[in-house]
Amino acid sequence: MIATKLILAPHRRRDRRGIGWPWLMSASLLGATCCGAGVRAGDWPQILGPSRNGVAADETLAATWPADGPPLVWRHAVGSGFAGPAVVGAEVYVFHRTGDVERLERLETATGRPVWRVDFPASYRGGVNPDDGPRCVPLVHADHVYVFGAAGDLHCVARQDGGRMWSRATHREFAAQEGYFGAGSTPLALGNVLLVNVGGAQQAGIVAFALDTGQTVWQLPDEQASYAAPVATTLEGQPHAIFVTRYHALAVAPETGTVRFRFPFGRRGPTVNAATPLVFDGQLFVTSNYGIGCVLTRLTGAQPEEVWSSDEVLSSQYNTAVYHQQHLFGIHGREDVGRAELRCVDARDGTVSWKVPDFGVAHLILAGDRLLLLKVDGTLVLAAADPRRFVSLAEARVSAHTTRALPALAAGRLFLRDSVQETGTLYCLDVSRR
Repeated sequence: MIATKLILAPHRRRDRRGIGWPWLMSASLLGATCCGAGVRAGDWPQILGPSRNGVAADETLAATWPADGPPLVWRHAVGSGFAGPAVVGAEVYVFHRTGDVERLERLETATGRPVWRVDFPASYRGGVNPDDGPRCVPLVHADHVYVFGAAGDLHCVARQDGGRMWSRATHREFAAQEGYFGAGSTPLALGNVLLVNVGGAQQAGIVAFALDTGQTVWQLPDEQASYAAPVATTLEGQPHAIFVTRYHALAVAPETGTVRFRFPFGRRGPTVNAATPLVFDGQLFVTSNYGIGCVLTRLTGAQPEEVWSSDEVLSSQYNTAVYHQQHLFGIHGREDVGRAELRCVDARDGTVSWKVPDFGVAHLILAGDRLLLLKVDGTLVLAAADPRRFVSLAEARVSAHTTRALPALAAGRLFLRDSVQETGTLYCLDVSRR
């Protein structure tokens, strides 16, 4: 076990090349959701859905679409950034940048009408990519919404009216580096704390903040930041958070920061870990590109046991795979070098069951026995989640611009966001079975 530093810090309350696009959303298995009261089946309250695994358990998708694609319900103009939306019941939350502020907006799910907005000063100036907006999906937990800006500014606001509860300037306070694309690891609420891969120097790689006050509860040293979102799981009856940081995969106890296990994952140089780790059937799957590859481990004992690993099976630059019927469906390859395949992999032994060459980079959502795949070029594909062969059911161009932000699926509606220079649009599409 590795000890952490327990600390209370001041807080504010209320009032390059070779990297390409490796990351962003990159992305909670404890009790199916870690988002607390007010979140119901069918909601999408955080990155990659209720369990942070891209699965929409209570959705039934249409068998096909009209020739021009799924019906448009509404659209809403947004600014810069690649933060996907979060949806809880009648509430949609979108985090973007307008001018010199990062803006969190709450919209009506049915109409897209704005209910409230709250602005925070923005200082990020862009890195490898000139986009200067936030990257992290809002986290809706109980009566609050948590957002993590591109410059490492962490905020908590009230769901009801957007009232400011507390803020922390994590990069400044913990001497964290900006990274290739700014801060991009979406925080995780687990127990009484908010867990963030801050990447601060040597003393605050991962930090736990009190959910209600923002005070620092503990700091875990020697972990640099990645763009992968942590996930929650249970190990030997105890809650843990699993992180993929810059160079490691590790499991941490949320209340104390005690490290249960840690193993190397990542490499030095112009590389980034960005895909969210997946936990299924007592196993952990992690993937990256840049020669790092993927690893499936069995979560037994004090240290995970490797089942298989390879850089030729499912090495994803930033997209997170989904798991269905003992198979992984995901993207193998990189957007910036123009080579990316859609693949289905037998999780039992790492065998590639089928692949679609030149499919392109896409975010995946699993709903029942069907897949929604949103490509970065604005193409939406409906496919069967069939381990035997690729079966496309429908395809439509839903945006003429880049759709790099993670989509959300809730109550039969798909919420997706595109980007063009310093602006973009949030769309609501009807993908339900009628």
